[in-house]
Amino acid sequence: MTTAADRTKRAHPMLEVDDISHRYGAHQALDRVGFSLEQGGFHALLGPNGAGKSTLIALITGLLRCRSGEIRVAGRSLSRRACEARRQLGVVFQQPTLDLDLSVRQNLLYHAALHGLGRRVAQERSDRELARQHLEARADDKVRRLNGGHRRRLEIARALLHDPTLLILDEASVGLDTASRQALNDHVRALCRERGMTVLWTTHLLDEIAPEDPVVVLCSGRVIADSRAQALCTHTGTHSLQDAFSRLTTRPVVTEDPP
Repeated sequence: MTTAADRTKRAHPMLEVDDISHRYGAHQALDRVGFSLEQGGFHALLGPNGAGKSTLIALITGLLRCRSGEIRVAGRSLSRRACEARRQLGVVFQQPTLDLDLSVRQNLLYHAALHGLGRRVAQERSDRELARQHLEARADDKVRRLNGGHRRRLEIARALLHDPTLLILDEASVGLDTASRQALNDHVRALCRERGMTVLWTTHLLDEIAPEDPVVVLCSGRVIADSRAQALCTHTGTHSLQDAFSRLTTRPVVTEDPP
């Protein structure tokens, strides 16, 4: 049976960023940024240093207040229905936020309590996510005993405890070795396939992007490309995403409408 919630999910993109601008004093960090992510799949957000990626992620996750434009998560406005919108979000930030002196399970249970989950539900979901992340055997270990890859898996488990529909990973592979980066990337893509999860993955490591991935490129606070990775190569006449990205981000960015 199709429910109203099911129809709503299909009726709206999972994430809509609509005409977002943001300033820090005289500095224009974002200038009329707009794009949307359809439900399900792995989406990449790329941009050189200073492009505005961190500001955009802070706005989407509610760390900064949106003063111009609108952001909607699963059709819910962050400005008008903030609590409902944020319940749809799971976030893994670039800087780790785990408590190293708590056990793996204690980190999960503490986070579940912050989301208002009852003890029994929290235990069930913690066990579920530990199994999915292949961390059952480490459940009682202090987090400081985990390697970098396992800590990232724990942060993903924590982000999924409240069953979000959109998972945001902000430079989640920073500091990991090549094998751990690949394993993390493969795992997140498996979440997309197996759970219908929508993922927004920000990175500066272009080998983490597949040719079929939808990609949004920010430069100087503006969206300069919004297409699949392979189409960006075709559009720029290049043979690799690295070359396409370089060509796109070294072109002059138009900051005013032409006469």
